Amino acid sequence: MVAAAIIMTPFAAGMALLAIIFSLWGLLTARFMMPNMVVELPSKFKVGPASDFPIGTVSEKYKASRGVWLVHSTAYNGENIVYALASVCTHLGCTPNWLEGEQKFKCPCHGSGFYISGINFEGPAPRPLERVGLRVAEDGMLEVDKSVKFQEELGQWADGKSFVALG
Repeated sequence: MVAAAIIMTPFAAGMALLAIIFSLWGLLTARFMMPNMVVELPSKFKVGPASDFPIGTVSEKYKASRGVWLVHSTAYNGENIVYALASVCTHLGCTPNWLEGEQKFKCPCHGSGFYISGINFEGPAPRPLERVGLRVAEDGMLEVDKSVKFQEELGQWADGKSFVALG
């Protein structure tokens, strides 16, 4: 009786080990069958009323979370406008920093510099920063639409969807 118990113990242990291995394989197979999903933020989002953005300023409130700066300026064409710039350098895709004291965007990767308007003036960046869509929503709030991009070199900054004129 004791001999049978000693023989059964390794057998039972082996069977338990096999059961654990097959269970793990089953779980891994089930996980493989599930789709990989990335939850992304919506491309359209509201940022508040235009009065939240004083003239001559760059708001970095949405730089980290949404990848845009909101700029209220007259620098580009003399009009009082608010526009949203994508915070992606046009050289290799790094994220530039807004330098308040120097009134410019400066890319830390390769030294590209951009005026407050987004126009490139130094470094290897081949073109200006891109604007993203901006409009006044029905409730009076500014609404950014990152699914729409505007490039200055293609003349798209003149499109009324790339800025909001404030008078």
